Amino acid sequence: MKQLIPLGIIFIFLGVIIIMISALTNIDKEKTDVKFGVGGFIGFIPFGFANDKEIFVFFHWFGISDIYMDIIKPSKIKVFL
Repeated sequence: MKQLIPLGIIFIFLGVIIIMISALTNIDKEKTDVKFGVGGFIGFIPFGFANDKEIFVFFHWFGISDIYMDIIKPSKIKVFL
């Protein structure tokens, strides 16, 4: 398990580098329409924001389904380790 932590950190930095390179290579080209969204949980309360309604609705329904699976039906989920 401890061997996966450095691998995860490498993937995070690799993703940031790819985003920076793609942003810098698109400076002189035509204007692009970028859609983004961020979502998460504070305790059991979902939150999210987005610049597109469809992305926001996705995060909203994902949060509701996650609450349903975590709180309402925890006895129905079987976890195999």
